[in-house]
Amino acid sequence: MMDFGLGRTFGLLGKTAPFLLLRLVVFFGITLAYVIVTGGGAGLGYLVGRVGDEPAGYAFFGGFIGFAVVSGVIYFMREYILYLVKAGHIAVLVHLIDDKPIPEGRGQIDYATAEVRSRFMETSVLFAIDQLIKGVLKVINRLLMTISNLIPIPAIQGIMKFVTTVINLSLTYVDEVILAHNIRVQSDNPWATSRDALVLYAQNYRAMLKNALFLAVIVWSLTLLIFLVTLAPFLALVSFFPEGAGFWTVVVAFVFAISLKAAIIDPFAMAALIQVYFKVTAGQQPREDWVSRLDGASDKFRELGQRAARHMPGESSGKATAALSAE
Repeated sequence: MMDFGLGRTFGLLGKTAPFLLLRLVVFFGITLAYVIVTGGGAGLGYLVGRVGDEPAGYAFFGGFIGFAVVSGVIYFMREYILYLVKAGHIAVLVHLIDDKPIPEGRGQIDYATAEVRSRFMETSVLFAIDQLIKGVLKVINRLLMTISNLIPIPAIQGIMKFVTTVINLSLTYVDEVILAHNIRVQSDNPWATSRDALVLYAQNYRAMLKNALFLAVIVWSLTLLIFLVTLAPFLALVSFFPEGAGFWTVVVAFVFAISLKAAIIDPFAMAALIQVYFKVTAGQQPREDWVSRLDGASDKFRELGQRAARHMPGESSGKATAALSAE
């Protein structure tokens, strides 16, 4: 039995429709950028290739360059997407789960942005914390998902690597769950709150994993379905692309499926897993044995503790990010 309700999860998403629309706009814009820049790069490559009688090869590499350019821009924008889209959505979901009133319409996004800013000051603070959280989560997963913990039979390393990969994919949303805890607690020291939330996650790993695996099946099944449905119209674009660039239409179709996943499907999984975390950790405190275990296993966890100890309200986000970059 899962620790979240499907009906309530859909209800939460319905009440945060402004954020779903915002996510659709953002991720559709990303897909459109891939289509335009990749197609444009392929076209330019084709024209250059005609001079040397290799238009197909140049078209392919032109498309590759266009795809790489868009990917690079999105990579550098990732902290703003996290701050303005994901964290804001998490903030309103947290308030709804706790039955707190939130605005409707466009005011919901402004309200959520103010909530996130009150907890993390600026984008770079949230991004630095998020990167440390992800680092600690990798260590927790390695600690708890060893071969001996699952199937104590020799010579199954290949199978277990696959199983571990599936498990890691299923836990994609846990860093967002930790941020949800941060917002819910309303601490003025997000480093310390994130550290405590990670310990609570480790204490309840089995319950979190059970629900995350169930959600992963739903999420990736729907993503595959979206890809298969959208592949045909994208393949129709091959006739408009230069010779040799057709491969990139398949790639862009995959990007479109991932974008729809991020816009519509991910919020469902995120809302469900936040409910699970709040339910299974209710009334618990971080256990010292887990604190010691993580301190000994993860330098990122120790870093969270060090940041928490020296944190001052209103801490400079630039210093936080500079310190993270120096590690």
